[in-house]
Amino acid sequence: MTDVKGRLLRIVLDGESLHRLSPLQEADLAQAVKDLQGDNEFIPAAQPGLQGLLHLSIQEGRLAFDIRDLDDQPVQVVILALGPFRMLIKDYQMLLDSYASAVAEGREARIQAIDMGRRGLHNEGAELMMERLKGKVEIDFPTARRLFTLVCALHQKL
Repeated sequence: MTDVKGRLLRIVLDGESLHRLSPLQEADLAQAVKDLQGDNEFIPAAQPGLQGLLHLSIQEGRLAFDIRDLDDQPVQVVILALGPFRMLIKDYQMLLDSYASAVAEGREARIQAIDMGRRGLHNEGAELMMERLKGKVEIDFPTARRLFTLVCALHQKL
């Protein structure tokens, strides 16, 4: 990490898919946004010491990081192809569906196993996020994990 600490003070998610989230997905999303706003390292190459905002969306099949200053003025836009994330997002959705079933059935051992799988997928997603943003935005691992959660929520299908 660089010595200059950039931070996101607010995250704005844009996307129709946010209206189709399950209660578990909504809880994950709310917790990720809260945690991300509370503690993050987000250092855009265009303005390393930025204390700013992030408008995160999926546009035309691509992930858009619209990074802005505190006056909501554009600083840097980073567009990432979603292709490398798709399999992880699909696996994450399947785990969420399995988790909901296990909770409904009261199967504690299965819930714990699924939770371990979710953590593993989050770690893979975080590593991929850091790799894809390299040279554009520097982030730490916890920030990358939370961003992956947000991307999964934005990517929900009808």
